[in-house]
Amino acid sequence: MTQRVGTHHAGPQHFGARLVSAMASAGPLCVGLDPHADILREWGLPDDADGVRTFSMTVLEAVTGACVAIKPQSAFYERHGSAGVAVLETVLAECRDRGLISVLDVKRGDIGSTLGAYAEAYLAEGSPLAADSVTVSPYLGYGSLRPAVELARRGGRGLFVLGLTSNPEGADVQLVGDPSVAARVVADVARDNAGLQPCGDIGLVVGATLPRTPAELGIDLVSSGAPILAPGVGAQGADADDVARAFAGVTERVLVPISRGILRAGPDPASLRTSASTWTERLGAALGR
Repeated sequence: MTQRVGTHHAGPQHFGARLVSAMASAGPLCVGLDPHADILREWGLPDDADGVRTFSMTVLEAVTGACVAIKPQSAFYERHGSAGVAVLETVLAECRDRGLISVLDVKRGDIGSTLGAYAEAYLAEGSPLAADSVTVSPYLGYGSLRPAVELARRGGRGLFVLGLTSNPEGADVQLVGDPSVAARVVADVARDNAGLQPCGDIGLVVGATLPRTPAELGIDLVSSGAPILAPGVGAQGADADDVARAFAGVTERVLVPISRGILRAGPDPASLRTSASTWTERLGAALGR
């Protein structure tokens, strides 16, 4: 049997409850902050830390009140060195100040004290890079995530574990075996979420652009108790109805990140806000929010 990662601890309101409550009032949209070179160029900004800062602050100011969460992609900040990471720290602080849930997309995965150090960097109270939740990889064994799960849970934070990703190469690893690797990861997550309502604090990343629905692929999201981060909507091809179809039975706990589909409306703040508001309405209508 796969090792169970963590146990439930008393403490702050757990992440799953906080997320579901926020989505019930603000909708399921999570705006992705991906300041890659192409979007900075389109916005007429320099491809440096100053450009990334201007980009990030413009988006945050524009979409506050039009979405529930923000998903900064750490790589696009890290590529500018310490100055870029300093911008990321500011972004995370701004999310806290603005009441936006932060999903830091770092996809970390390691073992022992190294994973513990990553957890302290991204999940420890008082860390300049602390986020409400982070993405993590279970592919060194789900049990390797223990330090992150326990630290997240103690602080009322969450994780999104890579489960069934939308990139075509993912199937070569995730859909191997019977039950598949992805199905076993989901089962491990379900054990850690058991007993938490309305859902757990250990989420799953499941793509919205899969050729078949998770249920058709033998992935039991309903019983997982997991909040779902569902990338692939917008520029990657999926739409609101695809999300509703793929995640039938768990739509109340699906968080939908959209990056290029909103960012390309910039740099005009009014256009960014309109785009975010439109997506929030479309997703809300499709998911019955």
